[in-house]
Amino acid sequence: MNTSSALHPQHSPSCNLLQPIRQWLDDFEIRNAKTAHFIAKRIPAQCPFERDIKLFDRTVVHIPPLCKLNPLYEQFVGLRFRALCYLADECGEDIRAYC
Repeated sequence: MNTSSALHPQHSPSCNLLQPIRQWLDDFEIRNAKTAHFIAKRIPAQCPFERDIKLFDRTVVHIPPLCKLNPLYEQFVGLRFRALCYLADECGEDIRAYC
């Protein structure tokens, strides 16, 4: 493995297998409010795994966000953003409930 792949995992050979899925997610167009609502509800606004484990009001362990380890993280965030933009811009909806 060369240093470029180590520093940029999206360029490693194993990640190239995910390229068609990445492209499909990046090209996915939101065309109706039902789809936009579905996407906005299913993809969380924040990484759901980040936690502070506390004991007697003191942080004992901090579990960092693991979402960036997901090779499709950027595509899911982009898809959620496009869904929220569709709801706000095209449908005129208040999207504060999703933030």
